[in-house]
Amino acid sequence: MIFKNLTFQVLIAAILGIGLATTIGAPLAADSLLAETMTLLKTSFLSALRMLIAPMIFFSLIGGIISIGDVLRLKKLGSVTVMYYLLTTFLAIMLALFAVFFVHPWTNYPPSIEIVNAIPVDRMIDPGSESIVLVIQQMLNLALTNPVSALVEMNILGIVANAFLIGIAMVVALPASSALFDVVNHINEVIFKILGWVIKFLPIGIFAILFDFTMRLSTGDGHSADFLTQLFQFALLVVVITLIHGLVVLPLIAWLATGRSPIKLFRQIARPMIVAFSTSSSAATLPVSMKTCEEEFGVNKSVSSFVLPLGATMNMDGTALFEALAAVFLAYLYGIELSNLALVTIFLMSMVASIGAPGMPSASMAGMQMVLLAVGIPLEAIAILLVIERPLDTIRTAVNVEGDIIGTLVVSRFTGYSVSTPAHEGVST
Repeated sequence: MIFKNLTFQVLIAAILGIGLATTIGAPLAADSLLAETMTLLKTSFLSALRMLIAPMIFFSLIGGIISIGDVLRLKKLGSVTVMYYLLTTFLAIMLALFAVFFVHPWTNYPPSIEIVNAIPVDRMIDPGSESIVLVIQQMLNLALTNPVSALVEMNILGIVANAFLIGIAMVVALPASSALFDVVNHINEVIFKILGWVIKFLPIGIFAILFDFTMRLSTGDGHSADFLTQLFQFALLVVVITLIHGLVVLPLIAWLATGRSPIKLFRQIARPMIVAFSTSSSAATLPVSMKTCEEEFGVNKSVSSFVLPLGATMNMDGTALFEALAAVFLAYLYGIELSNLALVTIFLMSMVASIGAPGMPSASMAGMQMVLLAVGIPLEAIAILLVIERPLDTIRTAVNVEGDIIGTLVVSRFTGYSVSTPAHEGVST
């Protein structure tokens, strides 16, 4: 039923929040019942998100490193798989970086609201910094700290650095059968379950946050109409860049690596792409993707059962692309200046955040918090993205799944694993 659909509920909540604020128009007294209620709903929802940030980043990254470590134990198969995933993510990031430097349509309008004072003291870099030495010094100061203080102080770079070190140490020092690996995976399952509960209250949080945001716009310089235009232009740019990656870059890689034509490729992967588009979950699409690779492409089962589950965890091209573009867009929207060095840092953090992201709807919002806090963008800015995030999520999930399937073909080609011709093509090998 449509009324139980979270995307529909978020859309209605957004319309109601903006509509109510626009109808009221005049600024509310801080001690009025409506203002206090909206503040309660807004702060409660954001607090619930903040509650999960540190442990979610810490354990999801350790989980991602563990899975990569298992891959590297298989040497050639694992190294080719990881290299392919890093390559496609890097290419997606380059597309987003091109869009930021040369397209950026939202800059045709002034920033909607300035909240420079809301920038955290422990951001990764100073927004206007151009000194690579000072940036490296600040990053090292934040990174080289003990994990407990990093978690307590919400030091994002410290959390990331410790997670990587601990994850790598676990892979090197512990046997593959170690119970500690299962503990980390179980902790991630618990955190993602709690995240799922928080997301159920998403419409309420969206309503309160957009009500507050619209009220501040209406009492400021009157940029509310510009804000909606900027949001639409951002969404359109994300769709275009994501489709370029999915319709041009990935098929080109498949053609160069395997000689398979794009038309034939899309005809064969249509079913998992449709499932990914409709479910917004690469994990839910996994069985269909595995069946397609083995039946349509004749991929060796040992390759598909290895590459695809790993891809559902760490190969998030569309997610990395979206998070990088979104962070730059929100920084401009909030009047936060970003140097070229800061832009590059955002894109690197987006790549890191995409590793270990859960293969579930709206999973990018988990990593998005990490990217925003790294450069001092207010966490409540996520609410702006959530209005358009679910429709965009369907497209990038389909592209993520496409990249995973092409990955099985590339890995099979460069590792020497045989790829049999499917029986329905009438040729035997």
